[in-house]
Amino acid sequence: MDSLARVLDLEPIEVNIFRGMSPDEDRQRIFGGQVAGQALVAAARTVPPDRPVHSLHAYFLRAGDPRVPVLYEVDRLRDGGSFTTRRVVAIQHGHAIFSLEASFQIEEAGLEHQIPRPLDVIAPEQLISDKDLKEQYLQNAPANIRRYWEQDRLIEFKPLSLTHYFSKEKLPPEQNVWIRTTGPVPDDRAAQAAVLAYLSDMTLLDTSLYAHGRSIFDRDLQVASLDHAMWFHRPCRFDDWLLYTADSPSASGARGFTRGTLYSRDGTLIASTAQEGLIRVHPTE
Repeated sequence: MDSLARVLDLEPIEVNIFRGMSPDEDRQRIFGGQVAGQALVAAARTVPPDRPVHSLHAYFLRAGDPRVPVLYEVDRLRDGGSFTTRRVVAIQHGHAIFSLEASFQIEEAGLEHQIPRPLDVIAPEQLISDKDLKEQYLQNAPANIRRYWEQDRLIEFKPLSLTHYFSKEKLPPEQNVWIRTTGPVPDDRAAQAAVLAYLSDMTLLDTSLYAHGRSIFDRDLQVASLDHAMWFHRPCRFDDWLLYTADSPSASGARGFTRGTLYSRDGTLIASTAQEGLIRVHPTE
């Protein structure tokens, strides 16, 4: 968790300009959730703390280079009586790699309802641990899948089903994953929103491959997040597991579309997400 806190703690360079670093990981490109989380931090640094973020809309423009810093330029689009709007552009090597618009709002009372979380979900304590997963399942897994599951992560997650990772079976395009931070998160709305934005990019794109018996590890697939939207409904505590549910209504035109919802263990709906990603199939020899 200390590593994640350092990743999301941007360095102010000038008015409305911040610099972010990547963790020391073996990646070819920056994880999309990292750029989203850092961009949201940059925006929030220019907004009064009594206005938490309620939505963001973003585009992934180029692959990020984890070896060099990312500059975040904030454009203060609007400071209204109730809402504040910011645009953020992430820049590397002289080019925009990511853009985000976020809206912040004073806290107000109003009508309230939510859809319930799935009821037939196994508790995280009943699912296989990372240690058991590595010992029981990864021994005969392809090398790229072993590398994925064996690497240290800033976020811990437990899928309710592992079938997708170890077979080519065509499955319903839906997924449930328990997810949590590896340590305490500050009791601060801006920090909590940044962590949610960071982890929200996990598992979404892969869900759109379930219906085809494919996974992001298939060597003939080129997959990448194209855009990302997120709505923050209620405050979130990170002292327990969160349930991340996802379903993919459609894949077409070399793109897959996925929706997600984040619930606390007690069933409180915390946030909703939507993402479209590139799914390009390259012919094999």
